[in-house]
Amino acid sequence: MTSAENFSIALVHYPVYDKHKDVVATSVTNLDIHDMSRLARTFGLDRYYIVTPVEEQQKLVEKVREHWLTGWGSTYNPKRKMALETLQLEASVDTAVADIEQRTGRRPKVVVTGATGRDNSVTFADLKALIDADPQQPYLLLLGTGWGLIEQVFNKSDLVLEPIRGAGDYNHLSVRSAASIMLDRLFGR
Repeated sequence: MTSAENFSIALVHYPVYDKHKDVVATSVTNLDIHDMSRLARTFGLDRYYIVTPVEEQQKLVEKVREHWLTGWGSTYNPKRKMALETLQLEASVDTAVADIEQRTGRRPKVVVTGATGRDNSVTFADLKALIDADPQQPYLLLLGTGWGLIEQVFNKSDLVLEPIRGAGDYNHLSVRSAASIMLDRLFGR
């Protein structure tokens, strides 16, 4: 079974596209904080990063995080506390990469995702094989919000993961749903 102990995910709120293909920062939601933390903990990931440079959004994330880690919430719901222990806030993808490199001594392989396929996409089986081949190699899976990660993020990545495909031509899952499917395919039993 593939181990997730050196695998992290980042929910990227900037830089992403809006529906007009303008580069924007999207808002962090309560679901982003709680559901993705629970997902990271369920699959045994190293970290779950929320990436936003917006100071007010950072304050919101830290306030919610601290409530569940050290505040009243820490005793009210210990399972939520366990999940939020995986959460780390970063201002950019580059600082998330630097954090992993500083903690592990190795630069993570950056994997990006999107709803549309690309010629250079790797399959879930390919990515599992890479993880299994070098269990000490850290990975960072970037998940875009809004209308997806900007092209420059794809260009700087090491790998592009194939998209989730449904039964028809409609392909617009929530990022939380897509992340759940991806992590189950990579680390589920």
